[in-house]
Amino acid sequence: RSLHVPFTLTARAENLLHGVDDLDDTIRRLQAFEEAGADVLYAPGLRTLEQMRTVVDSVGKPVNVVMGMADPSITLDQLAEIGVRRVSIGGALSRLALKAFLDGAREMREGRFGFVTGIAPIADLHQAFD
Repeated sequence: RSLHVPFTLTARAENLLHGVDDLDDTIRRLQAFEEAGADVLYAPGLRTLEQMRTVVDSVGKPVNVVMGMADPSITLDQLAEIGVRRVSIGGALSRLALKAFLDGAREMREGRFGFVTGIAPIADLHQAFD
């Protein structure tokens, strides 16, 4: 806090990523990070809205949820309703793009090119990046 530049310290409890499926332990770790001064608390690997609600209700700092690992039917409105303050997607968009690339490459290897019917028109790309 004594630095002359603003920063946000996000603390991650990664047990869910490493096969430790113990939400109580995850919460204890997040609470310890909160006591140590973390600004945002993050437990990658939360999958359900109920797990997310339990975490949010157990800490007093903003909670980040990564949707690249969670139930995709959960909406931004639902996350806001339970008190999630920050939402990330991890590498989900890059993995989506890589999947499309691999699907197209497999189709070309089979001698087909039907994937071109689903590509974005160049004009749309220009508009998106202008």
